This record gives sequence, C-alpha cells and structure tokens, in this order.
Amino acid sequence: MATISMRNIVKRYADGFQAVDDVSLDIADGEFMILVGPSGCGKSTLLRMIVGLEDITSGDMLIGGTRVNQKAPRDRNLAMVFQNYALYPHLTVFENIAFPLRLKKIPDDQVRAQVTEVADTLQLTEHLERKPAHLSGGQRQRVAMGRAIIRKADAFLFDEPLSNLDAKLRGQMRTEIARMQRRLGTTTVYVTHDQTEAMTLGDRIAVLRKGVLQQVGTAPELYEEPVNLFVAGFIGSPPMNFVPGRIAGGSIETPFGAVHPSGERITRVGDRDLVILGLRPELFQDATLVPQDKRARGQTFTAEVDVTEWLGNELYAYVPYEAPEEITRALQELERDLDSEQMRTQLVVTLDPASGIRSGAKAELWFDPERMHIFDARTGENLTRTPRAESAAVAAVDAEG
Repeated sequence: MATISMRNIVKRYADGFQAVDDVSLDIADGEFMILVGPSGCGKSTLLRMIVGLEDITSGDMLIGGTRVNQKAPRDRNLAMVFQNYALYPHLTVFENIAFPLRLKKIPDDQVRAQVTEVADTLQLTEHLERKPAHLSGGQRQRVAMGRAIIRKADAFLFDEPLSNLDAKLRGQMRTEIARMQRRLGTTTVYVTHDQTEAMTLGDRIAVLRKGVLQQVGTAPELYEEPVNLFVAGFIGSPPMNFVPGRIAGGSIETPFGAVHPSGERITRVGDRDLVILGLRPELFQDATLVPQDKRARGQTFTAEVDVTEWLGNELYAYVPYEAPEEITRALQELERDLDSEQMRTQLVVTLDPASGIRSGAKAELWFDPERMHIFDARTGENLTRTPRAESAAVAAVDAEG
C-alpha cells in the first residue's frame, strides 16, 4: 500500500488542448478516492498519468513519497482494472488471474494456491476452467479484479469498471468492490462519471470540471456544502433545483414569491442584486402534511404543478417557472459543462407518496429557507457555505499544496 500525491499536475497535448489543469491532490495510504465528473473532464487522463500510460506535461506525481514521472508503468507496482475488462480471450479464468504471477516466474504450486485464494474471495472458484466468452459481464469484471488483487500492488486503479453492466448488476458490483477494498485496505483510485457510484463508494470524492479540480470532500460534504453551481448540479439525484432571485432589502424575490432567509445569510450575499437559489428536491413538503408549529418555521407558497410521477416510496412533482435571460444563459452553460439533460426552468419536488398533489392542479408547498444555498449568478460561487465548510476547504488546499 502507498500514498499517492499529485503536485500541480498538468497534461497538455501537442495540439494545445489542456486535459488536466494544475491539479494537486493527496490520497492517503489505504484511502478509497473517487475521481468524478462528466465526459471530457480529465478524470481518466489523470488516472492514466498515475499509472504511467500518459506522460505528465508538468508537475510531480509521487507514489509512496517517490517521484515516478519518469518510471515505466511496470515499475510503479500498480494494478489497473479497465472498463472493457482487458481479459485474454484464449486463456481460462485461472490463467487470466494467474497472468501477473506467470510473468514473475512464480512456481506452479504457489500460483495455484494464490489463484485459488483470490477466486474464493471473488466467488469464481467454479468458473476457473471457463473462457471469458462464456462468462457474464459481472463475472468478467470479477476476473479483472482478481488479476489486480493477485499482484499485491501498492494501489488499485479503476477506470469506469461498471459502465458496461446493467443497472442491477452495477449495484451488486458496487457492493463487491467496496467490500473488497475495505477488506484489503489497499489504496484505491476509482474513476466514474456516475455520481451514484461516487456517493456510495469512496472515502472522499474529487470533482473535476474541464480538467480543473473543483472540490474534494466526503459525499455528505459535497452534497450539503457544494463550493459552486457545478458541484451542486452534479452531486445529487434528482439534481439540485436552481431558481432565480433578486435581492430586495432583507428578502429575495423569486418566481414563487419573496423568500426570507436569516439576516446572516443575506449579509453574506453582499451587494449583489441577482442570485441563484439552490434547493434540493427533498427540502420541499406538501404544506397540508406539515404540522402547524413546523410551518411557522419555514415558508409556504402556492404553485401550479405541471406533472407528477408516483414511484411508490416517493412522489415527484414538476413545477415550471419563468426565469430572466441571464439566469437561463447561466443554466444552459452549466448544462453543457455537466453533459446532462436540459436543465429546464422548473422545480423538481420530492414529496411523501401520501400527498394528494396531482398533475395540473395548484399545490401548497413548504420549505425551510435556512437550508437553501445562494449562488452568485455570474461566477457560480456558493455564497452561503458555512464557515466550518470553508475552513475545511482551506485546510484541504493547504494540505495538498
């Protein structure tokens, strides 16, 4: 096992395109770090620079405290699991797992003992004599993981290993990977574009946007205290709602009426007039189901519901609204960067399935304004992050720099 440290890492291609832009990140010994972001954000490029498959334009890559910029991949003692499994089709499962040991000329009896142990761990014992073509996608991925484990590498590197699997199998494999990493305690770097994988797997998550590191933290930290609109829009499903607001004295005017956050939160906004409010879908409730004493601590508004979706354990309600052109442009740019579906000007509200709210009808909704975020409409900066979250972010930057 080993630490992995990146110091001002830059990757610039011959045509001038900069895929990774001044990334500094420390990964602790035994830590499970997730690199996440939309397609083209630089996460896979960064992973390939760790393993040595991509040259580093500038900066330092340290593994176990040793600078490895000039070391070949075979000299870094890292094990990589690829998206497409990268198995040898003419070899059996046994020989695919044993391949790293064969290269080291390990005696046959030791090879058999180690392969048997790994196969038992990954529930592959009954498949050892089969060829990859006769295995399911999940089984092939377990074989690829077995080949990585048997190397006894200093770190495991995963490059979107579950993207070829169906939704149910992805869930099962997430659990297996998490359980394996906890048991082995091996430093792990895992690349994904799926924020659900990121939220459920890692000790910490590093969010990238166009090659620039946006925020590093635990899943709750990124969810509750996103540093900007990009992180807020990427982390969470359904994503955070973004609503235009204009500061008017001690309140914020929105398409749904005036919102009255605490004076402290308004003060942190400064002299800006146009802002974007960020509200998670689950912050809303059907006002008719909220106890009277709780209603007084929040705000209630009436809106027309366009569509509802009943999912059994929850109810989604979609509430359209009008936004000024400046906000619409900001959301369209964010949509492109997130590589996501169109970010329409509508609220997505998650409600108790017992709610009587229905499509095409007016609804009375309640929310707590103290739990909403306020973003700068021009820069995307989160203006209402707590001092505790800001201090932690500064400490993380200092530690990485």
